[in-house]
Amino acid sequence: MSRKISTFWLRHIYPHLAPLIATIGIVGLTVCLLILFVVAKLAEEVLEQEAFAFDTSFLLWLHQFANPSLDNLMLFITNLGNPRTVVVVAGVTLGTLLWRRYRVETYIFVLTCLGALVLNTGLKLFFSKPRPQLWKLLISEKSFSFPSGHALGSMVMYGFIAYILTTHYPKLSQIIYVLAVILIAAIGISRLYLGVHWPTDVIAGYGVGFLWLMICITMLKLQKLRQGQLLE
Repeated sequence: MSRKISTFWLRHIYPHLAPLIATIGIVGLTVCLLILFVVAKLAEEVLEQEAFAFDTSFLLWLHQFANPSLDNLMLFITNLGNPRTVVVVAGVTLGTLLWRRYRVETYIFVLTCLGALVLNTGLKLFFSKPRPQLWKLLISEKSFSFPSGHALGSMVMYGFIAYILTTHYPKLSQIIYVLAVILIAAIGISRLYLGVHWPTDVIAGYGVGFLWLMICITMLKLQKLRQGQLLE
C-alpha cells in the first residue's frame, strides 16, 4: 500500500509541486499553508456569526489612547490605503514598468491588482459582516467589514512593489522590506485605531493578501524562469 502511495506521489503529484517548492521553498510553502488554515478558521467563525471576544476588548483598549494628534496621524496613514491613493500609486507603478519595458512585471502587476480587487469585493459581499460601531467614528465606511480591504490591498500592492524593487536593487532589499512591512502594518493599525474594522478583519485581510501576493510572485518567478529558458 505504501509503495503504491509513494509511486502515485512521485508520478502524479510531485512533478506539479516541484516547481512551486523550488520557487518559494519549503518554509514559504509551510507559512502559506499555516496562514491558509488561520484564514479558513476565521472565515468559518464569521459564517457561523460567532463573535470573537478579543475583537471588542482590543478596540476599546486601543481607543483609550486616542487624542487629536494621533487622530491626524492615523487619518493620514489610512489614506495611504484608500482607493484613490492606491489607484495613483498603481498607475505610477504601471507607467514606470511600461517605461522600463518590464513586460512580465507589468502583466503580473496588473493581474495582482485586479485579483486583489476581486478578492476584496467578493469576500466582503459573501460574508456581509457589519463594521464595529463602538464610538463616534472620524470617518464613514459603507462597505462590509470582513476582510479589511485596506489590509488586503496594502499587503498585495505595496508588497508586490517592494518585491519588484528588491529584484532590481538587491543591495537595498533589507531596507525596502522593512519599510514595506512598517507601512503595511501601520495601515492595518490605523483601521483599528479609527474603529472601522475588527482585529479579525485585519488579520484575515493580511492573510488573504499574503496568499495572493505569494501566488503572484510565484507566477512572476516561473515566468522569468521560463523566459530565461526560452532565451537560452
